[in-house]
Amino acid sequence: MLTNAATDIKRPRLSDAAGVDELKSELVLANRILLRYVIVDAFGHVSVRHPHVPTRFLMARRVPPGLVGLDDVREFGLDGELIDRDGAPVYLERFIHSEIFAARPDIQAVVHSHSPNVVAFGVVPENRLRPICHTCGFLGDPTPVFEIRDVAGDATNLLISSPQLGRSLAKILGDESVVLMRGHGSTVVGSTLAQAVYRAIYTDTNCRIQAAANQLGIPKFLTPREAIAAEEGSMLQVERAWQLWKEEAAGLNATPSAGSHNAF
Repeated sequence: MLTNAATDIKRPRLSDAAGVDELKSELVLANRILLRYVIVDAFGHVSVRHPHVPTRFLMARRVPPGLVGLDDVREFGLDGELIDRDGAPVYLERFIHSEIFAARPDIQAVVHSHSPNVVAFGVVPENRLRPICHTCGFLGDPTPVFEIRDVAGDATNLLISSPQLGRSLAKILGDESVVLMRGHGSTVVGSTLAQAVYRAIYTDTNCRIQAAANQLGIPKFLTPREAIAAEEGSMLQVERAWQLWKEEAAGLNATPSAGSHNAF
């Protein structure tokens, strides 16, 4: 597991590391893209691993996704805490990100959201989320579900508000790309920021297709080999979608909604 090594102190700070400003800009656009496609609303968050210091990641301070700007982006350690303790309010569930980054060195970005379409598939054990179309080969068959009652009892608020709960979530995620969270939402990971956003959007798409197909009869899902084949060329799909979504999001002007600054 990666740790915050003492040598990190000598590494470049967020403000002067080459390439970080560009990554910050893309992180802002990622928030707007997820808002545009109704994956997040006033709540939810997205993070990306620091390009030069793998034991750190970038994520906004506690503001609604649609209002995230460059000045809101902060640098966090794998303990989930701010590198520069500037007093900025931070997301309660930042431990989702820190513990996944710690457990999975291959992961470069994390999206946590509460899309209603996805929540529905985390609460019906008899109807698990499975890959149903060619853009969703990354989903597990079935997609794992994190049940917080198994690790914290039946009296929690369902939020991942501690490193211990973050580690438990990361364990259920395992080597998969998506983990559902019963009664809460989902967490999606990717090898790039673009891939994580793509997977978050198409997880929601798969849920909507699967729910519609269930009304018509018994769906045919992708076979494991079909899912693998679909994923082999997926980065070309990610690249095309990311190009479009960034252009769309660049002109998106979000406006505050009532109570939106209570994002967790």
